[in-house]
Amino acid sequence: MKLGFLVDLNLCMGCKGCEIACKVENEVPLSSWRLRVKYIDIGTFPDTSRSFTPLRCNHCENAPCERICPVSALHYLDNGIVNIDSSRCIGCAGCMMACPYGAIYMDPESNTADKCTYCAHRIESGMMPACVVACPVEANIFGDVEDEKSHISRYIMEHQGDVQVRKPEKHTNPKHYYVGGGNQTLNPLAHERIEGYGLFNNITHLDTIGDPHHSILDRFTGPIFGHEHLDNKSFIDMDNDDSHESHEEGGH
Repeated sequence: MKLGFLVDLNLCMGCKGCEIACKVENEVPLSSWRLRVKYIDIGTFPDTSRSFTPLRCNHCENAPCERICPVSALHYLDNGIVNIDSSRCIGCAGCMMACPYGAIYMDPESNTADKCTYCAHRIESGMMPACVVACPVEANIFGDVEDEKSHISRYIMEHQGDVQVRKPEKHTNPKHYYVGGGNQTLNPLAHERIEGYGLFNNITHLDTIGDPHHSILDRFTGPIFGHEHLDNKSFIDMDNDDSHESHEEGGH
């Protein structure tokens, strides 16, 4: 038995119900996430579209986080889930640096690492992960990828050629699959921003930054000596004038 996850990006509508269900079920802190729904905008106006991509732990068959953990807090369950034991975690953050998917966070309350576990506690009780139950369009598909008759296995067979994983070049053998959405949803480098355009308007550039006739030094000396041009010789002359005046004052 090898449990896996599949998201049909053609169905996902970005409601983020899975995000909320995950946070509630696992009591995830506000500043962190086990499951995050990313969105990207594709095309230029008026031919544009928005694509949503739920991101979570990929439960890799060759998980670098499990290998690097010095205390075996990250470990495999018999069903293939990469689980985490917070009671063993020492908070070294090695797993966070090793994970190529950015799926692990440090709990600010316990100072231990945490991540998506496919709701292992629910699966142990015969229930589905919270995000699967919450999805209104059934875009999240969960099950045994080694069982040819399971829903996820049949879904993968029916969509051969359109099934993707994140960062296959890392050779982690993730058990989290995606259908649809195109390369741009999973590969950040494939989504290019048109040169000269930002989020809201055409980007313009200043000819010069600040007054081209004033240096950085003028910003500090201007309020005291005015905005006339000053250089090193000017400072030497000012020092000499000050010392001369102080001697004359002392003579009187």
